[in-house]
Amino acid sequence: MFGRQPRLNVRPPAVAGSFYPLGSKDLTAAVDALLSQARPCRKADLLGIVAPHAGYMYSGPIAASAFAEVAASGKRFERVLLIGPPHYALVSGVAAPSVTAFATPLGEVEVDRDAIATLLDAGLVTLDDRAHGPEHSLEVELPLLQRVLRRFALVPLLIGNALPQNVASAIGTVLDEHTLIVVSTDLSHYLDDASARARDLASAQAIERLDFVRLGPQDACGFAALNGALCAGKSRDWKIARLDLRNSGDTSGNRSRVVGYGAWSFSAAPPIAA
Repeated sequence: MFGRQPRLNVRPPAVAGSFYPLGSKDLTAAVDALLSQARPCRKADLLGIVAPHAGYMYSGPIAASAFAEVAASGKRFERVLLIGPPHYALVSGVAAPSVTAFATPLGEVEVDRDAIATLLDAGLVTLDDRAHGPEHSLEVELPLLQRVLRRFALVPLLIGNALPQNVASAIGTVLDEHTLIVVSTDLSHYLDDASARARDLASAQAIERLDFVRLGPQDACGFAALNGALCAGKSRDWKIARLDLRNSGDTSGNRSRVVGYGAWSFSAAPPIAA
């Protein structure tokens, strides 16, 4: 479907040097420092996480609380289904890239082209490199994944105006015991501190109810991706745990106009005793 290529068609990093450090040594040190400050719980039944995607100086500590759960789980994840919102282009439905790898200063991450081909054949995604090229919502999660998983294949999807049920279908097509789902989203944007805390708490409570119809663009920039994951979780009886809930005022000190950040883990429901 993609045709033969003599070399990898690599998406270069778009926000290295702005959202996170440009050099590999500096980036490794920054990510490792963030992860070292997290206090994870060991969840052997971990399925996925929700993490923010702002610059590391703002949302890094909150994101690290989610990725530290992956490291502590002890599970061998060979693939990551990474979903988040497009910020720079309109996306109709769900958009996959045509490239064969995403690059960061820490190296290249191979895209699982077979998984994307399956999603294309099922009519669940379209190809849109225009949306993926400048997008940071997926990219900023990659260095954290590279440090906790080392080697993995990637299924990167940007979720536009897709129904939760359609996103859940894409998730169900890809997800298996060796695949981690990562939902990339920030919460409220540019409210004062008190208003942001109130709105983000209400959003957190909806997330923890697996309520996939409650969240809108005023609650989370990645609401469509998040609602799709909540829809998938509702049908599969996933358990969700809050790991962190803060805003940029907590990390930057400026509380007049803040962005909300939250982190959660998804895990499988325990088996029913006979």
